[in-house]
Amino acid sequence: MSFSFSYPYTPDPGFKKRVAYFCMEFAIHQPLKTYAGGLGFLAGSHMRSAYELKQNVVGIGILWKYGYYDQIRKQDQTMDVLFQEKIYGFLQETNIKFTIKVSGHDVFVTAWYLPPEVFGTAPVFFLSTDLPENDYLAKTICHKLYDANPETRIAASILLGDGGARLLEKLNWLPEVYHLNESHGLPLAFHLYKKWGSLQQVQQQLVFTNHTPEAGGNEKKHISLLEKYGFYCDISLEEVREIAAIEDDVMDYTMTALKLCGRANAVSHLHLQTLLGLWPEVPETSKLTAITNAQNCAYWQDKKMYEALKGDDDSALIKRKKECKQLLFEEVADQTGEIYDVDILTIVFAKRFTGFKRADLLFIDMERFQQLAANINMPVQIIWAGKPYPMDYAAIAMFDRIVNICKSYANCSVLAGYELKLSAMLKKGADVWLNVPRITHEASGTSGMSAAMNGAVNLSIPDGWFPEFAKDDVNSFVIPAANEDLPVHEQDDADAASLYDMLEKRVIPMYYNNPGRWISLIKNGMKDISPQFDSKRMVTEYYNKLYQQ
Repeated sequence: MSFSFSYPYTPDPGFKKRVAYFCMEFAIHQPLKTYAGGLGFLAGSHMRSAYELKQNVVGIGILWKYGYYDQIRKQDQTMDVLFQEKIYGFLQETNIKFTIKVSGHDVFVTAWYLPPEVFGTAPVFFLSTDLPENDYLAKTICHKLYDANPETRIAASILLGDGGARLLEKLNWLPEVYHLNESHGLPLAFHLYKKWGSLQQVQQQLVFTNHTPEAGGNEKKHISLLEKYGFYCDISLEEVREIAAIEDDVMDYTMTALKLCGRANAVSHLHLQTLLGLWPEVPETSKLTAITNAQNCAYWQDKKMYEALKGDDDSALIKRKKECKQLLFEEVADQTGEIYDVDILTIVFAKRFTGFKRADLLFIDMERFQQLAANINMPVQIIWAGKPYPMDYAAIAMFDRIVNICKSYANCSVLAGYELKLSAMLKKGADVWLNVPRITHEASGTSGMSAAMNGAVNLSIPDGWFPEFAKDDVNSFVIPAANEDLPVHEQDDADAASLYDMLEKRVIPMYYNNPGRWISLIKNGMKDISPQFDSKRMVTEYYNKLYQQ
């Protein structure tokens, strides 16, 4: 039976423009393992809010056979990586088949369909090369999200960009706007240029979102290597140099996307200023603006906490918070063998493990950490969780170091398996949500948003989205950031000292000595997070700011 696609709901008249949203990862719900971290969480919330507002959006991603990876433990509790095949009975097989060119060879592509009714999202198609018509090498293109092999990464970009555009043509659903959510799918721009023969037409219909100033998220490759693999969709290297204004032999994915799109955005106001500082040569054609990231309230927020908030019932809110803490502590006990107390202040650090996020900042001064962790009069419980990139051995070493330190403290623990389900559990169970990126390195960050939706108080460096939300001592705690011009080790020392001071002098004493003010912070955070940081606002801004010509 052939697959026929017609848009599954009637779009709202205010959002009727057809938009295709290309993203390498989508975190939609726990059973669907097509994400690594924050970019996926953001894309999942985007698809949910697009559905809630009946926007005319189709998501395009890749069906990763082994997901990102499963985070497991070795026999000594340190971290290990498992690549396990994923099978999804809830996705519809389209039986659509077509080919893309990779390294001069035909690679067969199919697509799987996620209908809106399964998880409450806009329709999403997931591309796959795991077909019997392909040889093993071609099949591996969709095996691992962010494969460590650079050639496989290039092929995955071709699959997403060129393959996604070809799928839409096969479906006869032709977008008015093509949205590149990060530059991974950059071959889309070359596909459109090849199709239309007009750079102006590409710029009219292509928009782009950058999600990080970090080098790892802004890929650069030698132009000849990209040409060899077919990145440019049969456009000559000379013409690529001309339309992308490349003067040397390296293609910067992000800068090229900015040159080929008509409109582009950063994901917070601070991120916009950082990008303009990093790339003063950003072309005028891209009209760079800021659309701050957000998370889907309907998916993330704890309904019972908000019922208590709406009824101004502090006792019910506290009761529900303790219930959520107990559910989290059962997971802690199951994974680590530690029994925690719902009446003790619980601090959570949970996000992708990478250097600039500084999961180990609390260990800069071990004497002060010892005083904090061993205080029996005002005790704390501290939980870490997060996935490093599976080949980022420095980040894995950081995870393992924290595991080994926590073995000496019954009130400190590290949880493995940081995915959507555990993320929600941690946010519901946290009293304090800790966020300590090195200043200007966090483009937005969204974990603190969904934490506030669950009665956790943010304790954060004022980076990314946080300055747009934070009112110190009113809805959160703001850690004064060190001077960004200092050497990295001096920044870390200064920020660690400020964090210790904040915890010892303000956060912990308020929790134990002034519970009335503490509950006020929780309630203010829950009120202030929505609607400004609900992704309904964000997806509306995309239509109004980015999708309008």
